[in-house]
Amino acid sequence: MCGIAGFCDYNGGLDKEAPRWEALAQKMGDRLQHRGPNDKGVHLSAHAALAHARLAVVDIEGGKQPMSAVQDGFLYTLVYNGELYNTGELRDELKALGHRFETKSDTEVLLKSYIQYGPGCAEKLNGIFAFAVDDQRRGRCFLCRDRFGVKPLFYALTQGRLVFASEMKALFEYPGLSPAVDREGLCEVFGLGPARTSGVGVFKGVHEIRPGCRAVFDRDGLRQEAYFKLESYRHPDSYEDTVKHVRELMEDIVARQLVSDVPLCTLLSGGLDSSVITALAARSYNRGGEVLSTYSFDFAGNDEYFHPSAFQPDSDRPWVDRISHFCHTDHHYLECGNQELADCLYDAVEAKDLPGMADVDSSLLHFCRLIKKNHVVGLSGECADEIFGGYPWFHQKEALEGHTFPWSPDLSVRTGLLLPGAADALRLEEYVARRYEESLAAVPELEGEDPREKRRREISFLNIYWFMTMLLDRKDRASMASGLEVRVPYADHRLVQYVFNTPWDYKCHGGVSKALLRDAAESWLPQDALMRKKSPYPKTHNPGYERIVKERLKSVLEDPAQPIHRLVDKRAVENLMAGQSDYGKPFFGQLMAGPQLLAYLLQINYWLKHYNIAIEL
Repeated sequence: MCGIAGFCDYNGGLDKEAPRWEALAQKMGDRLQHRGPNDKGVHLSAHAALAHARLAVVDIEGGKQPMSAVQDGFLYTLVYNGELYNTGELRDELKALGHRFETKSDTEVLLKSYIQYGPGCAEKLNGIFAFAVDDQRRGRCFLCRDRFGVKPLFYALTQGRLVFASEMKALFEYPGLSPAVDREGLCEVFGLGPARTSGVGVFKGVHEIRPGCRAVFDRDGLRQEAYFKLESYRHPDSYEDTVKHVRELMEDIVARQLVSDVPLCTLLSGGLDSSVITALAARSYNRGGEVLSTYSFDFAGNDEYFHPSAFQPDSDRPWVDRISHFCHTDHHYLECGNQELADCLYDAVEAKDLPGMADVDSSLLHFCRLIKKNHVVGLSGECADEIFGGYPWFHQKEALEGHTFPWSPDLSVRTGLLLPGAADALRLEEYVARRYEESLAAVPELEGEDPREKRRREISFLNIYWFMTMLLDRKDRASMASGLEVRVPYADHRLVQYVFNTPWDYKCHGGVSKALLRDAAESWLPQDALMRKKSPYPKTHNPGYERIVKERLKSVLEDPAQPIHRLVDKRAVENLMAGQSDYGKPFFGQLMAGPQLLAYLLQINYWLKHYNIAIEL
């Protein structure tokens, strides 16, 4: 994993003032040093400047970047952030076509895949990636991003030049690009946040290469196209064959993602999803005479303050113990205190360049810092709920019959916090409705599908391209802020595409939520763990954290110089803090209610202030 950045101009050139452009590229790369603390490098050609910050995971010596190769007298140079899981197959294929390799790195395989196949290399890749190639043969820069956006890639266009980077903070090192936010960006933050519309960078003029897309920038400008989209088709297999195929896919996926030349671990909550990943990884390690390291997360005081609910039926600790013992792992229990959780709210904004999932983000950032002390790579259980239908809204009547994003069905909590002038300018309901309709229009239809099954397909599509993408973005930014690479086996495109088309009565076979995954994993886990009810990412139940957040937000409200006063009604927030208006109602997802909304407002204020953002209503 790494950080990439650069800029290019194919109508003008970078020949003049080459030292200036090289220094600028390096400055952009330095802003991403947390993503790649092991090495850095810069490439400068007549039309492109590329910077790279490297986290060395595979072929420590041979994978240095930027990496160049000459073919037929033309130079190709690559900067790349990610991991390829089919490196071996691609290398063999390219060798058969006459290519020779000097390293064991997937970087060289990716570069020569582009040289051989051009933009068509994207379809051949199995992995998580964002990369750019300075193609001097064709006078262009090629950019590409993995199918579900696990690895980020943002860009801006200024004075005929393309400027790009793994994180938006690096874009603002380029002269003339400064942080500003207009109606669209504010609607993203207040109406959709912490989710975000694909392709939208929130900051004015900032965009992203969308998941599953590739782009070419040359003399004619930037052209972006999709190379991957989910397809709808009638599922051809019986339930028994489907279970068998999912089992085989999971075994293959996890085996591929265990490849690493540095210490690797798994993140274990004791839930079904992370337990499956851990069980498969531990079996592989045990066969080689090694012991897998695992990590679990909890919060100070939760043993005293936790109370079961419909969404969190039990605590994780007993299940973590159960799976760790069953799989013979070397387990580490990590804990986050109230003060650390609150302090990391601001660090999480800097990691993401945006307000996020409040203490869900800040806690993950804290935990990733602790993991990085001993490990460089981790495997995580994200994405299974989106793919196998694990969230409550796959089952709820309100979601099935509703006409909005199921994780945020009521905007009144959000709109009620805005100043009247800001509310009139933003028109949040109108903006969110437009984004929802755009998303529904993108769902691949299946002719003759039952209306109920069609609606579940729509909810599945929305979850994959909105909720899952948000969680992947959160995971990347929190982990890479610490120089930790986290892989997500459930996001393998083969699994997602296959399960997307399985009927609902397969996913929920016999009325059991995620039965398809449970049945596929039957031989990997003990029966009680296999049937554990879903419990989401843990949150603190300690009232001490809530007190800290309220105190900090009160200080913000009492200071008229704080930027959030331009947007938010002070009295409405005070009423919220006093528990007088929907304090216990989730404003996003299952568990983000009053304390998380207050923390989200703190993050918004910090974001506006820290980035010195110009507000353009």
